[in-house]
Amino acid sequence: MPKKTQEYGNESISQLKGADRVRKRPAVIFGSDGIVGCQHSIFEILSNAIDEAREGHGDTIIITRYRDHSVEVEDFGRGIPVDYNPREKRFNWELVFCELYAGGKYNTNDGESYEYSLGLNGLGLCATQYSSEYMDVEIYRDGSKYTLRFEKGKIVGELHKEPTSRKKTGTKIRWKPDLEVFTDINVPLEYYTDVLKRQAVVNDGTRFVLRDQREKGFEESEFVYQNGIVDYVNELAGEEALTPVQFWTGERRGRDREDKPEYKVKLQVAACFSNRFKLIEYYHNSSFLEHGGSPEKAVKSAFVSMIDSYLKQNNKYLKNEGKITFQDVEDCLILVSSSFSTQTSYENQTKKAITNKFIAETMTEFLKHNLEVYFIENPEDAAKIAEQVLINKRSRENAEKTRLNLKKKLAGGLDIANRVQKFVDCRSKDTTRREIYIVEGDSALGSVKLSRDSEFQAIIPVRGKILNCLKADYDKIFKNDIIIDILKVLGCGVEVKSKSNKDIASFDLAGLRWSKVVICTDADVDGYQIRTLILTMLYRLVPTLIEEGYVYIAESPLYEITSRDRTWFAYSEAEKAACLAEIGSAKYKVQRSKGLGENDPDMMWLTTMNPETRRLIAVKPDDMAATAQMFDVMLGDNLAARKEFIAEFGHLYLDVADVS
Repeated sequence: MPKKTQEYGNESISQLKGADRVRKRPAVIFGSDGIVGCQHSIFEILSNAIDEAREGHGDTIIITRYRDHSVEVEDFGRGIPVDYNPREKRFNWELVFCELYAGGKYNTNDGESYEYSLGLNGLGLCATQYSSEYMDVEIYRDGSKYTLRFEKGKIVGELHKEPTSRKKTGTKIRWKPDLEVFTDINVPLEYYTDVLKRQAVVNDGTRFVLRDQREKGFEESEFVYQNGIVDYVNELAGEEALTPVQFWTGERRGRDREDKPEYKVKLQVAACFSNRFKLIEYYHNSSFLEHGGSPEKAVKSAFVSMIDSYLKQNNKYLKNEGKITFQDVEDCLILVSSSFSTQTSYENQTKKAITNKFIAETMTEFLKHNLEVYFIENPEDAAKIAEQVLINKRSRENAEKTRLNLKKKLAGGLDIANRVQKFVDCRSKDTTRREIYIVEGDSALGSVKLSRDSEFQAIIPVRGKILNCLKADYDKIFKNDIIIDILKVLGCGVEVKSKSNKDIASFDLAGLRWSKVVICTDADVDGYQIRTLILTMLYRLVPTLIEEGYVYIAESPLYEITSRDRTWFAYSEAEKAACLAEIGSAKYKVQRSKGLGENDPDMMWLTTMNPETRRLIAVKPDDMAATAQMFDVMLGDNLAARKEFIAEFGHLYLDVADVS
């Protein structure tokens, strides 16, 4: 029988009231009920303190992170008005702490309390109070100290007022986000340091003090930029920037639509160009715009338009060359935009993007004008910028060609039309059984071919020493036929991340045709070097195969020891000594193992190919960072580090070194 549903009538409609409007639906206000929402609730309190400082009321804000996950924000502004409000016929503390859409930023009768406000929506303080386990408030103003306490969205007791001799006004709020509201309240220290540094950048001269409670007291750090975004861009650019930092500022008035009210916009942009570093950040009313919105549209339009015009006017484009894109500009641009407006349309309450049409339009014209003047007054800088943007453009286009060519090379199965030279496949199509042996040279190919089980073991030879993939650039790597052949045979594509290519070709582990990738080289100096170069190639181009345990080294014996009609294989000096001890006084013959190409098929099967008797070393780096560092020292461009390593540890390897 179908399940009977409750009748949907007039009594079915209900409304969340009071604190439940936030406590039961925190994601509506804070964007999430997890750690991101909890972090946003903290920023709402901080933003009120910032608004006070920006208006000239106090130049220091102290934030304390307690070990029990409670938070305290103290400012030295005017202090929140909490006494009786005759006009509203209610206490101001009720309006500020217990009413959504209430606060000083809505008061237009006596002029604007805040010209440019970060906390514009009137939700933050009340919403954070509602979502707290408790909130304690201290306010100093009008010669009095006011205290309030809330628990789970409700006032405990009443407003307490007493005289104070303290001269400084201000507000101190300590609260603990409620685990009944948020799934996680353990906000990491990195969140505080990141937010406070960003706020110091866009609030010139305001000092942010972070106190982090530890076992033995508080650890303090301070964030202040006296010249705001100019100091920040100079810090990012360093001494080797292509151009000096430019700072442009201006104010405009306008409206988003003819029937909408006029509002004021203040624009501030600091920018320079660099071939070593890139960064673009947008802020509005001090809020970091992670997703940009209007300012991002303006920057993209203005910079592409003005640099493209310069390139055309100065005949910098080649014949039939296409236009630059913003990616080409972005790859050498350091820019921080800090705008303010008396009216702001945020994408949502989390304020990660703004949508004001007038801000996008006026900022575009503002940037175009300043770039035009800058290029005229600084022709050398303009030429440097144009040259670097063209370098970026052409590198991007070459990388795109490389990507497309590589995809074409690696596409499809291994058939007659896409054959790999000297690759010997196996019969089985079961990828859980199939093994690919990467062997050293044609002679080893012949020996391994005769020794293998052709049902599940395939072979591809490496012709000589392959390219050092740690030193070579991607363009050179993907012109190397041996490397392309190995990648074709593996079948999983390639995972490459570079400055101008997020991914040169898509990697898909499901496309891997093998259960094991076995590197099989001679047990001598040349063999070890070839093995290292193959490992380096796999580490750089398909590191997931190493991380997931698909890569193995076939260990070849160093010695073949015969006595009477029995043969032993020793893989180390210690094993050799153990074998000789076992033989005792009987006659024996010790023969240094030959190269793979000289071994007879039976021996090769026994020592290298037979799953029952072979020795395979699984390549599983426990510490990828240490592995990367060692590859860099041994095979990278860090010559000084290589010399230092050899000087310190070289004596340990004299026995196996190919020196006389």
